[in-house]
Amino acid sequence: MIRRTLLLTALLAAFGTGTASAQEYRSEVWCADNGDGTYRNPILHADYSDPDVVRVGDDYWMTASSFQCVPGLPILHSKDLVNWTLVNHALPRLAPEEFFAQAQPGRGVWAPCIKYHDGFYYIYWGDPDFGIYMVRTDDPRGRWSDPVLVLAGKGLIDPSPLWDDDGRLWLAHAWAASRSGLNSIITLVELNAEGTAAISGERIIFDGNAGGNHTVEGAKLYKRNGWYYLFAPAGGVATGWQIVARSRTVDGFYEARTVMAQGSTAINGPHQGAWVETPGGESWFLHFQDKGLYGRVVHLNPMRWDDDGWCVIGEDPDGDGCGEPVTAYRKPDTGCQSPVRTPQESDEFDGPAPGPQWQWMANPQPWFGFSGIPGHYRMYASREVFRNLWTVPNLLLQKFPAETFTATTRLHFCSKSDGDSGGILIMGYDYARLALTRRGEAADLELIVCRDADRGSEEQRTLLATLPLERCESGATPLYRTEIALRVEVGAGGRCRFAYSTGGKRFTTVDKASFTAREGRWIGAKVGLFCINSGSTSDRGWIDVDWFRITK
Repeated sequence: MIRRTLLLTALLAAFGTGTASAQEYRSEVWCADNGDGTYRNPILHADYSDPDVVRVGDDYWMTASSFQCVPGLPILHSKDLVNWTLVNHALPRLAPEEFFAQAQPGRGVWAPCIKYHDGFYYIYWGDPDFGIYMVRTDDPRGRWSDPVLVLAGKGLIDPSPLWDDDGRLWLAHAWAASRSGLNSIITLVELNAEGTAAISGERIIFDGNAGGNHTVEGAKLYKRNGWYYLFAPAGGVATGWQIVARSRTVDGFYEARTVMAQGSTAINGPHQGAWVETPGGESWFLHFQDKGLYGRVVHLNPMRWDDDGWCVIGEDPDGDGCGEPVTAYRKPDTGCQSPVRTPQESDEFDGPAPGPQWQWMANPQPWFGFSGIPGHYRMYASREVFRNLWTVPNLLLQKFPAETFTATTRLHFCSKSDGDSGGILIMGYDYARLALTRRGEAADLELIVCRDADRGSEEQRTLLATLPLERCESGATPLYRTEIALRVEVGAGGRCRFAYSTGGKRFTTVDKASFTAREGRWIGAKVGLFCINSGSTSDRGWIDVDWFRITK
């Protein structure tokens, strides 16, 4: 137990719980606050899939799906529902530990739900391969408990707890057909008072197979004025709509209505998220829109209740009770002023830990990366044998922050053996990396592209230049090193242009190959860094990253 506690403490330190720079950060490439009392959607143009939000006092806390990315369960904070900062992750490592020691694209944390009860914040989430988990804390910025497997089983996803007025605790959840063969139903179980185990059998409380609401999932269970409500998406991730169902008893029968759909807007699949009330009684709904390679970005829509106890989300110009999402609107009246803030993107690596935006593709090993080199972050090379990067765990990546942006990094390439390779990366089903790869006493600068990586495709290499390396005596194995700046410009539609600079000022644009980013499995495309040497048994090479900057 002592060893585990020390390990978790070290991991939390290695991915800081929100440095001062993270709290004060404002993006150059996307900001939702218009500065005039209005905002534009999406409020987060980044892949915070399946968002859920809870208000405690005048603080709003958001979490989202993180799938196989580690640390998982991002924790974002806001005072006004428009300006958000990424302050923590609730899950330093995924469970089961051994399973997620390897990259498991598309698995892991699906559709979490965050709630507050009796002094504690709870997050429940579904892992379609293992069941429903829970963590809790009394401080969202601090340490969260170790995950507890509340309900084991294949295909159990999208949980939502409800502490009822009589003290009983209910859990509604959906089912993943890919694991269970069940689809479009919401079931209910009762949990013990601690919220750690089921004490009843499953009961169907909503069946979307009838009535036109196919692919019902992601339900959130609420209670208002004596009614139990299920807020749920239907119709599919990119093509669906938002329904609300209600019942006088928690276990049904639930009557459903469509309360928001795309309508005449360009915002497809507007659904799956969270209803939240401000202290003054305003209702708002946060949800996602699937934007393909950019992932599932977060929107904020006004919401109103009618006298009959039904709600409408968005604007309803024709008065039919089904709203349409807004592209711009007045900011919520939360009673709090908030400076313009966005989740951190750039990182100077000047502090004791990387910024909170970074994630690995599997549970990190101690050698993956270290702070401690002044003004740098060190990444060591993976030595696993791989066909392409789809299965490599030590990729250090972050979400695309906007439709167009430029990512530039400066790094020191340090090699101990042939084949050491490091550089900048755009990752998804297709990926491209601008890489320095050691060949003898020089390094090849290559653009390496892989299409359909999930199918085991081979990488295609384009040699751009051969750069000399400085040799340094370093024990039995000499060290070869150089410095370089690497850049990728992401344009409309994900079209990427890579560039490099060996002198630190003038960049040479790579025109010999083109690349268009693609999403990954259930996640948007990502940008970041890598350091690898497939199959090496020698000392690990490394890169010391000076900085990584996101600009227009």
